[in-house]
Amino acid sequence: MKAVIQRVREASVSIEGRILSKTGPGLLVFVGIGQDDDAGDADWLSKKISQLRIFNDKKGIMNLSVTGIEGEIMVISQFTLLAKTKKGNRPSYVHAAPPEKAIPLYEKFIRMLYEKTGMEIKTGKFGAHMEVSLINDGPVTIVIDTKHKE
Repeated sequence: MKAVIQRVREASVSIEGRILSKTGPGLLVFVGIGQDDDAGDADWLSKKISQLRIFNDKKGIMNLSVTGIEGEIMVISQFTLLAKTKKGNRPSYVHAAPPEKAIPLYEKFIRMLYEKTGMEIKTGKFGAHMEVSLINDGPVTIVIDTKHKE
C-alpha cells in the first residue's frame, strides 16, 4: 500500500458538485492498494498513520499525532499512486489491485484506522471521480510505502 499523508487545516471531497465529506484540522490520506497488498499492509499502515507525530506541540515542535490534537482524518482511494512511469509517457497501473481486491482492503484499512484512533474516518467514494479540496498546513506531506518501510 502506498499513502500520501497531508497535514491539513481543512479538507473536503465532492462528487458531481455535492460535498460528500469534509474535515477540519487533521490528516488527508490518499491511499493506493497494490496487487501484492494484504491485511498486514493495512494494519502496519493504519498503525503508522495513527501514531505519526507531525503536529506541533506548544513549543512548535512536531511532536503530536492526530489524536493528540483531537484532529480529524479523511481517507481517499487513489489507484494512481501505483503508477509506473519507467517506459513511455503514459503511466501504467498494472500493479494496482483490481476493485474486487482493493475495495475490501480499503474498507479494512479504514476500520483499522478507526480502531487505532477511535475517530470517525471520513471518506470519499471508491472508484468515483472526486474533487478533493484541501488547505495543506505547513505544508507537511509524508509519503509511506508498506513495501519500502523507511
